[in-house]
Amino acid sequence: MLVAAAVCPCPPLLVPEVAAGAAPELDDARAACADALGALAAARPDRLVIVGPAEENGHGSYPEGARGSFRRFGVALDVRLGTGGTRPDAAGPELPPSLAVAAWLLESRGWADAPVEGLGVTESLAPERCAELGAELAGREARTALLVMGDASACRTLKAPGYLDERAAGFDAEAARALGAADLPALASLDAVLARELQARGRAPWQILAGAAEGAGLSGALLYEDAPYGVGYLVATWS
Repeated sequence: MLVAAAVCPCPPLLVPEVAAGAAPELDDARAACADALGALAAARPDRLVIVGPAEENGHGSYPEGARGSFRRFGVALDVRLGTGGTRPDAAGPELPPSLAVAAWLLESRGWADAPVEGLGVTESLAPERCAELGAELAGREARTALLVMGDASACRTLKAPGYLDERAAGFDAEAARALGAADLPALASLDAVLARELQARGRAPWQILAGAAEGAGLSGALLYEDAPYGVGYLVATWS
């Protein structure tokens, strides 16, 4: 059963070594993420599942101990998922960036509250399949918490990665409202086509969360909402 969830953005810029001189610009987002992880720990889960966007060659499950790296972003920084599992130097697929950011967040907190596993999902995953995956995650006997990684639109300003799209602000506002209110029908009804056009890669992970939370009776709180680089970043907790 799902006992708690946290929603966090997943830009590599959350990692100060990657952001370098721009690191202070996301201090508030980092602080909100730390608070969200604290809420997860307070729920005393038996396991933590991290769900985040991944490219086609990076989707699938990642066990505790899976390795990640920020070397593709010019920083010699490696992370691993949780504290157990395989040796840090063991062979295996590298975490997609979203799960590597999550691993960094957990390491920053010193997470040792529950075993960890990861799930990378593609941007094209249909809403119906998202709901099914969420139900499968919550259907296991263990008390499960989710750390849901994903950004809102990347089209909020002229300098945004996806350039300015007038539809972006409305999409992000509705996503923020739904995540803050734990509004499952609203999350489930997010338009997958529009999300893809707006480069909102959090859509599928959020809809997995909605599927997992069905019947759990969780309430939500929005901790952070901003678009400092023209990309919508949201932090929320469900408990």
